[in-house]
Amino acid sequence: MSRSKHILYPILFGALLLICSVGAIFIGVIKVPGELVWGSFLHRFHISGGIIVPAYYDMVIWQLRLPRIVMSLLAGASLAVCGCVFQSIFRNPICDPYILGISSGASLGAAAAIILGWDAMLFGITVPALVTAVLTLLLIMGIARLRNRHDTQTLLLTGIALNFLISAVITLLMVINQQEMQKIFFWTMGSVASATWQEIAILAPVMVIVFAVLYYFAKDLNILQLGSESAVSLGVNAQRTTYITLIASSLLIGIVVSFCGVIGFIGLIVPHICRLIFGSNNRHLFTYSIFFGALFLLVADTLARTIAAPSELPVGSITALAGAPYFIYLLLKKR
Repeated sequence: MSRSKHILYPILFGALLLICSVGAIFIGVIKVPGELVWGSFLHRFHISGGIIVPAYYDMVIWQLRLPRIVMSLLAGASLAVCGCVFQSIFRNPICDPYILGISSGASLGAAAAIILGWDAMLFGITVPALVTAVLTLLLIMGIARLRNRHDTQTLLLTGIALNFLISAVITLLMVINQQEMQKIFFWTMGSVASATWQEIAILAPVMVIVFAVLYYFAKDLNILQLGSESAVSLGVNAQRTTYITLIASSLLIGIVVSFCGVIGFIGLIVPHICRLIFGSNNRHLFTYSIFFGALFLLVADTLARTIAAPSELPVGSITALAGAPYFIYLLLKKR
């Protein structure tokens, strides 16, 4: 693909994302007229537009719709880019943070925090989710290295086994703690309905920092796709690149999971489709995955809050409906 297209496409995708984001403001159980949305934006930026916006609609726009739209964009982009990293390192298109168990590890810490009553505290869920996400990653690597097995297949199978184990532990915690079962259950299904501007202010800078780290190692990740031995022969410190990018990705996943619950398959579908369309260069792949991941979760969340209105579906169920068949397709294709 020519360089001019790599400049033009992000602009077009950015415009598409903006249009879809604005359109999502109007969609929902509460219909917001277009002139009130425009008037609310003008009022928020202290511009006199001559449109009087009732406080009720202003609250719907700025406290309900916009926070979850922005959180959908940030979380979708984060999960998609982290999926790119995992697929590049493990050289496997069916590998993503959800399947590998990192998301489940973060959810274990969050579930424990909910049971202990820390969810009402600032960073009460975020810190445990971060810690357990990184510990899960380190445990996967540690188990795979017990018998000096560094191959990606061993790591992937270890992650899948731990994913089942952690899911079983979370289920046991819910059964033992009946009073918190419903809260944990709905949280593990994934949702951005409770997103706040405070959470966005935490996630956004962390996402930017992690993206910068991943972009810095994008060239090394490209070489790693040739295999660890080839990467070493080409002067790449394979172990350092693997550890830094995986830990950075796990930290970002932990924060996303602590705010949105477990939202699976975005890190599987989006990077794979982008790789088929735009090639395997991670510098370009990261960029396109940001747009497509954000758009994917935005559309999924919009469907989750509209198709069963006035009830709302967990967004994780919508992404699973799309991701599970695609996962089976990849398994059959890879034989």
